[in-house]
Amino acid sequence: MTKRLTCDVVVIGAGMVGAACALYAARAGLSVVLVDRGPVAGGTTGSGEGNLLVSDKEPGPELELALLSGRLWTELAAEPGIGTRIEYDAKGGVVVASSGEGLPALAEFAAGQRAAGVDARPVTPSELRALEPWLTPDVAGGVLYPQDAQVMPSLAAAHLVRLARGAGAELRTGPTVTAVLRTAAHGVRGVRTDRGEIHAPYVVNAAGTWGGEVAALAGVGLPVLPRRGFVLVTEPLPRRIRHKVYAADYVADVASGSAALQTSPVVEGTAAGPVLIGASRERVGFDRSFSLPVVRALAAGATRLFPFLAEVRALRTYVGFRPYLPDHLPAIGPDARVPGLFHACGHEGAGIGLATGTGHVIAQALTGAAPELDLAPFRPDRFADTPPQEAP
Repeated sequence: MTKRLTCDVVVIGAGMVGAACALYAARAGLSVVLVDRGPVAGGTTGSGEGNLLVSDKEPGPELELALLSGRLWTELAAEPGIGTRIEYDAKGGVVVASSGEGLPALAEFAAGQRAAGVDARPVTPSELRALEPWLTPDVAGGVLYPQDAQVMPSLAAAHLVRLARGAGAELRTGPTVTAVLRTAAHGVRGVRTDRGEIHAPYVVNAAGTWGGEVAALAGVGLPVLPRRGFVLVTEPLPRRIRHKVYAADYVADVASGSAALQTSPVVEGTAAGPVLIGASRERVGFDRSFSLPVVRALAAGATRLFPFLAEVRALRTYVGFRPYLPDHLPAIGPDARVPGLFHACGHEGAGIGLATGTGHVIAQALTGAAPELDLAPFRPDRFADTPPQEAP
């Protein structure tokens, strides 16, 4: 890297969200440098399942962002050669209630989503068997979400970066950002890395789980914490699981603020054959230690939904850290405390799905256009300006 670069905007973080920010900013005519101390998709993105979901989001700002993002993902996948390269699969999702007691709550949740523009279709047990023939018969009913989709996250991030570079963006992997440079008036004037400076009037913090650290380099607090999650991967199988299938209590786990371990069965097939099994959530810092109890809980939940999985071999597990903010909404948009500083982080487990909408509205804000969504609920300065406190 040259000692000094000059551009319109520096995007810190080459995960899915940073890649989308770079892409849409470059397509909006801005000169962009995308910088990451590691490889593209080397952090949370590379440890994700690639879910593009509306099914797990209650009516409100996050669901609005998810609907916008879903439309943009569909548009990207329709570009020549992109859909197959990112393994875009518009397979839909199925949420099931394991008991009659849980069915009314699921139906009420879906009704609220329909009022907000989601295609949420109640299905009976017999209809569930037609949708998922290998699903346990011990379910009371469910909801079909045709808008749910999936991508292969590492491939998708790499292709978003490739599209951004095609639009003029530059990629710099390897440099570590060590400071956010400020003007005499306290606005942004770029970043300093261990390989030189990059000058720009705008800096976008898309550092995911490390977003709080980047915010601190600019002198502001953003309480991003890591929330660890494991995924269990089976041997390749014929396509027996047609949708993303999960139990209704998964939605409650997503919305929970507890630091304790939570698991709820989430099962889906992939284009390559292996079945992905989640989901676990716990706040244990950046501890990557393998946890046999967590993996056993994931396997047990999956076999309750799909009994045939009891005879299937698990090949591996992987672990990732979801960037968690206390109110479960990401920080998106300009930071009023530092002119020129923008944030696009804290999406927790939804960053893959919400990336396109985030990048789109960030680009609109950077260019002075009115963002397509109201960014007020995502204001980065909505939290007390104190550093994050890690869970014990």
